[in-house]
Amino acid sequence: MTDVMHNFELYQPATVADAQSILGDHEDAWIVAGGKDSLDWFKQRVKQPSVVVDIAALEELHGIRDEDGGGLYIGAMTTLTAVNESAAVKNRFPMLADAAGRVASPQIRNAGTIGGNVAQDTRCSYYRDGFPCYRAGGNTCYANTPTAMNREHALFEASRCVAVTPSDTAPVLAALEAKFVIQGRRRQREVSADEFFIGPDVDITRMTSLERGEILLGVRVPGKWAGAQQYFEKVADRNVWDFALVNIAIAARMDGGTISEASVVCGAVQCTPRRLSDVEDLIKGEAPGEELETLVKRVAASGAKPLNYNHFKVPMMQNLAARAVRSLA
Repeated sequence: MTDVMHNFELYQPATVADAQSILGDHEDAWIVAGGKDSLDWFKQRVKQPSVVVDIAALEELHGIRDEDGGGLYIGAMTTLTAVNESAAVKNRFPMLADAAGRVASPQIRNAGTIGGNVAQDTRCSYYRDGFPCYRAGGNTCYANTPTAMNREHALFEASRCVAVTPSDTAPVLAALEAKFVIQGRRRQREVSADEFFIGPDVDITRMTSLERGEILLGVRVPGKWAGAQQYFEKVADRNVWDFALVNIAIAARMDGGTISEASVVCGAVQCTPRRLSDVEDLIKGEAPGEELETLVKRVAASGAKPLNYNHFKVPMMQNLAARAVRSLA
């Protein structure tokens, strides 16, 4: 019954505490922010929670503010358009503004939030269409069979499930070493990208460390990379709407024409943003140039295990890594 939603009770709490109280009272409560991912689930009738908690009215989850040391705090309910157009974001973290501006379409960015973008579920078509796969509680991965259509799927760290992170802002925030602020019923905690994004080897039923009843309040981007050279690039089938086939983010500082330090992260190649540590080690202390780009291509996709239809992602990943390094010249 495509596009026909199930019945549910809608709650619109006025405070975070009220929201958590509602979440605690209902086992299958579902949080809605911008609704761009949630409504797809509901219209396809794959997810049918009895209670939906709309957190759009929680003012403390909106807006962008300065932090000590040149950093920024971005509320989870801040729209992607607001992130893309923010002067503070553009001046300090331009690749985050670029990534936010590459998500979906203008209409979706006007309603979709940065919190929703990093916390959204995978877009694997088998999982989204309701197949009883591992991630959905079944006993097989329909995307990893000889005849499966898996051109968008993982090159690395597949553990039963070969789905990838669909977020454009996630690799950027990982490269910027952002912290994710999470509010539970008893305590508030901050976690790094390495802790926030989790793979199927940790928990195959979810893609983030958010527990039941927890709310993502916002993202704290430290000032470490503020003003550094930054670059983001996304390759997708179309420039509008489509999710990334591969994307890449780099933040680096130069010293006398050489790269003194760098943070490089690739998206859409595994379930979590992939830190390219080998590339970082390779380029540190080197000057950008064709010779370095050639070496970067050799190591960027090292260890990749492509599926039947996504071999093209390997050279794509290699070339994006080389282009990221070239941007520093």
